[in-house]
Amino acid sequence: MASRTPSTDAASIVALEPRRRLRIDEYHRMIAAGVFDEGERLELIEGVIVEMSPQSPRHAEVISRLCDPRFVSAGPDCLVRSRLPLTLAPDSEPEPDVAVVPRTAKGYGDGHPTTALLVFEVAGDSLRKDRPAKAQVYARAGIPEYVIVNLAQGTLEVHRDPDPEAQRYRTVTTLGRTDRFESSAVHDDAFSVAALLD
Repeated sequence: MASRTPSTDAASIVALEPRRRLRIDEYHRMIAAGVFDEGERLELIEGVIVEMSPQSPRHAEVISRLCDPRFVSAGPDCLVRSRLPLTLAPDSEPEPDVAVVPRTAKGYGDGHPTTALLVFEVAGDSLRKDRPAKAQVYARAGIPEYVIVNLAQGTLEVHRDPDPEAQRYRTVTTLGRTDRFESSAVHDDAFSVAALLD
C-alpha cells in the first residue's frame, strides 16, 4: 500500500490555516519599527495589509480634479484630504483617494480622522477591492456617502444611506457622463460627471 505524501502547496496550507488579522495599533507599531520600505503604499483593510494600486496619469488627474474646489467644495467646516489615512475601526485604516472630513480646532496631529462625510475612490485596477471590501468598511463606519469613480466605465457609483450593522449601503446609484453629481452629505458640492472624467 503506497503512502501519501502530504501536500506542501502554499495555497493549500493557507486555506487550512486560521488567519490572524492585525489591529491598527499593531499596524502602527510595524510602521514605527520600519518593517515596511519607505516608499511602500499600503493600507489596512479589515486586518489585512493591502498594497495600493499604482496610479496611471489619468487616475492621478482625476484625483487632482477632485481636490480642486471647483469640483469638491467642502466649505469652511471641512477639509479635503487626499490619500491620507482614516482610522475607521480597530482593524481598518484605509487611505482613500479623496476624503472630505470635519475640520477640528486642534487639527489631526494627534491621530487620523475617525470619520468622513464623503469619500471618493478612483478605481481602475482597484475596482475589485473598492467595490466590495471598501464599501463594507465605509458603510460599517457610517460614512454617509461613498463614491467610486469607475474609470473603465466612465461612471460614478454613488453609495448612500449606510447600514452599519449590515455593513452595506442601502442605496447605490450609477451616474454617467451626461449626469450631475450632487452630494447629499457635503453642502453645495456638485459637479458634472463629464467635467470630472473628460
